[in-house]
Amino acid sequence: MTATISRVLRAAAPPVALIASAAVAALACARLSPPAALAGTPPGPAHDPPPDHQPTSSAPPRRTRRLFRSLGLILFLAVIAAATWSALNPLLPAWGRWTAGGLAMAATTCLVIGLLIGPAARYLSGERTPITDTERQQMTATERIEALNAARHTLIQAATGLVVIGGVAFTALGLWYTARTVETAQEGQITDRYTKAVEQLGHARQDVRLGGIYALQRLADDSPRDKDTIRNVLSAYVRSHDSCTVRPEQKKPPRVCASEVEELRLPEASITPGADVIAALSIASDLGSRAAAADLSRVRFPTTILRSAHMPHAYLVSADLRGADLVDADLRGVNLRGADLRSAGLASADLRGADLRAAYLRHADLGGADLRGANLRGANLSGAALGRADLRGADLRAILGKTVQEIREAAVVDSNTLIDPLL
Repeated sequence: MTATISRVLRAAAPPVALIASAAVAALACARLSPPAALAGTPPGPAHDPPPDHQPTSSAPPRRTRRLFRSLGLILFLAVIAAATWSALNPLLPAWGRWTAGGLAMAATTCLVIGLLIGPAARYLSGERTPITDTERQQMTATERIEALNAARHTLIQAATGLVVIGGVAFTALGLWYTARTVETAQEGQITDRYTKAVEQLGHARQDVRLGGIYALQRLADDSPRDKDTIRNVLSAYVRSHDSCTVRPEQKKPPRVCASEVEELRLPEASITPGADVIAALSIASDLGSRAAAADLSRVRFPTTILRSAHMPHAYLVSADLRGADLVDADLRGVNLRGADLRSAGLASADLRGADLRAAYLRHADLGGADLRGANLRGANLSGAALGRADLRGADLRAILGKTVQEIREAAVVDSNTLIDPLL
């Protein structure tokens, strides 16, 4: 409580000091201004008024009135500035900022209306100066009543306009506040949905984990700004649930995960990933792009059935995909640089624009694969099957295990295919 009061006092100190300074300056100037009796020509024998001269008014001279009007305007502007500063000060509580904002708007509106019905009206009518006391005394009773009624009518119109402007302003502020409230509520709902979905990913039952993954997909559609976060969460889920991760019911990972397994003795694809892993793999890839791909680097799926998997633009650098079944897989634009694809089944896979530099494709089946525009520079293609593989526009420079003649006889190439002539 004490800290809150201290914060409010610190926030209110500058505007209060501004108003106080303006008030002190106004009072000082008023105190230093000459009184009405001394403002004119000093009395004396040579300047005594004639006997028949009668003073027309006891009002202060015009210069003094102008001074007081200027000081009042300065004080009014100081109040507006202080209220505006308070409305924009984040240290004040919400009710304080709203009150200060309303005060600033009301004071500004009053000032504008005063200027319009005063100096501005006289300027537009051709009257550069206000009516003098002498001219006012020369008015008849009827003219005085008409002037009074006109003034009342003008004030009523000004008050009506002030009410209308204030109503419009507060309606706009109310709509803005409602929009902010709705936005805050939506953000709270998104946070709750995200928290609940992430909690589901750690559940023991696969169907609950699958529900959490699809909940994150829906959340990415509803909140595009959380798309990158959700993609990273799902990518981490795939990496921590790959084929070589030891599950609770297992004592050790599959034997094929051991690095000493000989490449020519790899068994046929036999590991079936869970539906949750397939869903996370597909959704994370869909949420990615070339500029921000799903990070699946060093993921381990040896001898895993990933037939028709959907992984466009995935970041699979140094991934272990030995003997994996990737037939008909969507691998457009994937980054498989340095990946281990020995004996992998990539028949009819879509590898357009894929980065396969330094990939290990020994004995891999690339029959009918679409490799247009792919970069296979430095890849090891020893024993790889390239029957009907589309290599138009591919970069095959510095590849290992294949000659130019073998490539031209087995695959489809064109003039844009880059091949070292010395192969």
